[in-house]
Order: sequence, then structure tokens, then C-alpha cells
Amino acid sequence: MEQNTMTDRLAIRDLVENWVVWRDAGDWERFRTVWHADGRMMATWFQGSADEFIAVSRAGFEKGVRILHFLGGTAIDLAGTRAIAQTKMTINQRAPVEGVLCDVVCTGRFYDFLEKRNGQWGLVLRQPIYEKDRLDPVDPAQVPDLDRALLESLPEGYRHLAYLQIGIGYDVKRDMPGLVGPEVEALYARGAEWLAGN
Repeated sequence: MEQNTMTDRLAIRDLVENWVVWRDAGDWERFRTVWHADGRMMATWFQGSADEFIAVSRAGFEKGVRILHFLGGTAIDLAGTRAIAQTKMTINQRAPVEGVLCDVVCTGRFYDFLEKRNGQWGLVLRQPIYEKDRLDPVDPAQVPDLDRALLESLPEGYRHLAYLQIGIGYDVKRDMPGLVGPEVEALYARGAEWLAGN
């Protein structure tokens, strides 16, 4: 592997790790540095510019909303100054669900469109892929009485996460990519186009 390719891979992995640490810690100034100026974020509860995402994340953080992340392995496809990085991750959120404090853990991947501009890698688009999730009461002696019709109307890969987020007032996007299906296939096609320079 060429040295510059290894340097690029390390820089991208560093960026992916910094995103999680700085966002979850509320280090907003450094968090802004992982995005290009035109960067965009897609999530269950938010879709828009990086600047808007930082603002709403900061507002939520200051109100006590805690959406935490943990990372696993990363696969990076490089094509000159463009890259696609896929990183295994979990999203953890704690909030009341039907009056019972619960944790949701959602497993998936960050699917990142990255570009090197003026010698600096940055995020152009972050699109999570939601593979599976679960909901657990913090106190196992308490069990929330879930609305089964609502739960089953939500996408399989993030239905418990969406249920919790709807319950605390978020407008949740219901066509995010999962492990399989047309949404994730379309995302892979967009990634291939990105790497091809389109």
C-alpha cells in the first residue's frame, strides 16, 4: 500500500473517531472541523446541513438529551480525493418510554461520503444505516406498555429507537436505509457514483 494511501486512511479513521468523541462530549467547536462547509447529516430525527445539525445537537445536549455512540471497525474505499467509509457503530439513547425510563441500543453503520479539499479530509454526507435495535427498561422491574400498532409501523432496523424518539417529540424519518432493501441499495449506488466522480 502506498504511503500516501495509508496516510489518507489514517486521516479518515481519525475523522470518524473524532466525530463521535467530540459530538458526544459536546465539544462543538472541534466537532465542526470534521465537516466540510457544505456537509450534510441524515439521521432518524434530523436531516439537514452540518451547521443545523450542530445547532440542534447542542440545544438538545443543553436540555439533557443524550444520544451516545460507540464505534467498531471501518472499511474505506478510496478514489483519489474522494472516499466512502463504512464504520460499524451503536447508537445509545436513554429517555422515558410510556412513563418508564429506558435505554435503546441501535446497531448499524455510518456510511460516509468524504472528500479531500485543500489537503484536508472532511465529511460531505453522513448517512447511517440502521441494522437492528432493542429497548430495555433501566429498572428491569418496570415494563413499558408499548403501542404495538405504532411499534410495528416503524422500520425494523430502528423501530425501538424511533418509538422512543417519537415519544419525546421528534419527527422521525421512516425510510432510512436498513441492513437490506431498496433504500440501502440506492445508498450503495450513490456511493459508487461518488467514488466515480459524479
